Amino acid sequence: LGANALAAVGAAYALMTFLTSILLGLCMGSGALFSIRYGEKNEEKLKENIGTSFLMIAAVAILLNVLVCRNTEWILEFLQVPQQVYDGMRTYLEVVFTGILATFLYNYFASLLRAAGESLIPLIFLAVCAGLNIVLDLWFVIGLDAGIAGAAVATVISQWISGIGIAVYTWGRCPQFRLRRRDFRITKETFGEIFQFSFLTCVQQSVMNLGILMVQGLVNSFGPVVMAAFAAAVKIDSFAYMPVQDFGNAFSTFIAQNYGAGKKDRIKAGIKSAVMVSVSFCIMISLVVWIFAEKLMLIFVQPQETGILAVGVQYLRIEGAFYCGIGCLFLLYGLYRAVRKPGMSVVLTVISL
Repeated sequence: LGANALAAVGAAYALMTFLTSILLGLCMGSGALFSIRYGEKNEEKLKENIGTSFLMIAAVAILLNVLVCRNTEWILEFLQVPQQVYDGMRTYLEVVFTGILATFLYNYFASLLRAAGESLIPLIFLAVCAGLNIVLDLWFVIGLDAGIAGAAVATVISQWISGIGIAVYTWGRCPQFRLRRRDFRITKETFGEIFQFSFLTCVQQSVMNLGILMVQGLVNSFGPVVMAAFAAAVKIDSFAYMPVQDFGNAFSTFIAQNYGAGKKDRIKAGIKSAVMVSVSFCIMISLVVWIFAEKLMLIFVQPQETGILAVGVQYLRIEGAFYCGIGCLFLLYGLYRAVRKPGMSVVLTVISL
């Protein structure tokens, strides 16, 4: 749809990543506590934690949804969106905001399943969501000529299908997670536990993505060309380091389960293995991004748009040189979250920001 459309959706992507990170942080924090309870084999306490955290995070998701829907204009002004892309970004956001609750559902139940060692099912639902999103994108944008709004509708439909699908699967196939009415109550003790894990992990995740959002606001002030370059490069960048971020989350689940079970030797062995795997992957992906920076940009940008290509390639080569640092940082986040010290993750994130 052109550079302006890419700039509009790309700027919206940074905002949605920030909003999603709030819910993701809450779900990941709860997931660490679920993993500890699972390692302790304390089913009663696990169900209490599930019921309390679901109510708390659902309330935050609803509040977040209301706030962003009512303040779209202010958000666009705050991000210094240029006039050429203003209408497109506003249209995209008004539609895509309706998928916030679906994002909560997917991340919550994915964290719950992973806490019990079931990582394949969340991956399947995510793969189905991604594949469906691509097909619907092509249909709405090209087939129905629905423009930016069509891309947003495709995303929202995919999110709701994955969110509702994984929730139904968890309820139907995992009887150990079926809650009773008495589990949906908020006691002072349970609230304190959930708050300690979820709130601090949420702060860590959202502060990290707040940095990206602040940079997005600065980038927007340079106009559509730099916005489009940044939009494409950030998508490639996020895709490149996403595996090590999720590896850090998986590492956190492993550490939390063994922490709950009191298996210190497995924790030490897990740390050594995780560092080796993460650093090896980061070196490999850094080389790929450095060598193929221009080809990667051409996925999003036409060859004749040389200005956008030059800025995007420069960004990717600088950013791509530091993936090892990002990989180690995600492992540290996961480690501190798993051993009941999420405050340390916040400290690391603030320093990083």
